[in-house]
Amino acid sequence: MNTRGRDREPKLKVSNRRWLQRIEATALLWLQRLFFLLSTALAGWIVYELLLDEIDDGGRRFWLFLPIWVLAAYVLLPRLNRLLTRIYVPSYFIGRTRTGDGLLGDPLNLAVIGTAAQLRIAMLSAGWVEADPLTWRTGWHIVRASLLRRSYPAAPVSPLFVFGHKQTLVFEREVAGSPAERHHVRFWNCPPGWWLPGGFKVDLVGAATFDRRVGLSLFTFQITHKIAENTDNERDVVASALHSAGAAVHTVRHFSTGYHSRNGGGDAIETDGDLPIITLAG
Repeated sequence: MNTRGRDREPKLKVSNRRWLQRIEATALLWLQRLFFLLSTALAGWIVYELLLDEIDDGGRRFWLFLPIWVLAAYVLLPRLNRLLTRIYVPSYFIGRTRTGDGLLGDPLNLAVIGTAAQLRIAMLSAGWVEADPLTWRTGWHIVRASLLRRSYPAAPVSPLFVFGHKQTLVFEREVAGSPAERHHVRFWNCPPGWWLPGGFKVDLVGAATFDRRVGLSLFTFQITHKIAENTDNERDVVASALHSAGAAVHTVRHFSTGYHSRNGGGDAIETDGDLPIITLAG
């Protein structure tokens, strides 16, 4: 009996199945890209037509402003930003967060040695509140609380990305009884075996900033929080809070070059480049 022929048949079936899976994955990818391109072009055309209609009408129909703004801010500009940032923004670690549209966000200005569970205990014991996840319900809650100046201590924050992932933990402290103004910090788990530039082994990295008011993003015109320019102040607030909870703090001077820039919302930011590394108590 020809056993070699029988052994070869299952291998050919597996090979053909893998080949079909690759074809399907490639076709799906190109369909997604085509849909992205067509939807972007359609959004741009609608915005263009609405603007022309408004201009031809002498600017008398003010109600058209709302659909023009929604389409431009939440469909057209984010899609264009995603396209451009894939080309021009580096994908490797440069000490900055990224928005969902790929824009460079807030500076990473903290590092933690310890687990996420230990960090949660330390931050809560220092008087901070863990933020609610962002959903339609919590999103509406924070909008209403901000407009009416009502307290919402666990108000959600917008997602920022490091290592391709959304923040692992978020903590905040409300100011003046309104979520429009608050201290807050995001943390991300580091990938297994990952080291900070310079040879520092840490478990989480964080970005601490202070929300000073609600406004419009400079790059997308979406409603967002505007942060205080000096991000080092908020970094030191968080480091001091963890130190008071029993953590050891070692600051690496000039971890990065100090710089002035703008975050994903267009807010001016500045930092001296120092990086506190926080070792949590066991």
